[in-house]
Amino acid sequence: MAKAKAREMREMAADAISSKVTEMEANLFNLRFQASMGKLENTALLNTTRKDIARAKTILKQKETAAK
Repeated sequence: MAKAKAREMREMAADAISSKVTEMEANLFNLRFQASMGKLENTALLNTTRKDIARAKTILKQKETAAK
């Protein structure tokens, strides 16, 4: 599943990826808030969201480097 996400993100434009990153970071903030309040049922979402953000940032950096 992770490879499919990376493959899909590589096909996206850099602007779309950066907006997706900000969206995921906002989601991560909400997840952390829910976890601190004890309302988060699936705590694995924290790790998967963090890894998805890192994956998107890596692809964004690769696109920037390839453009130079």
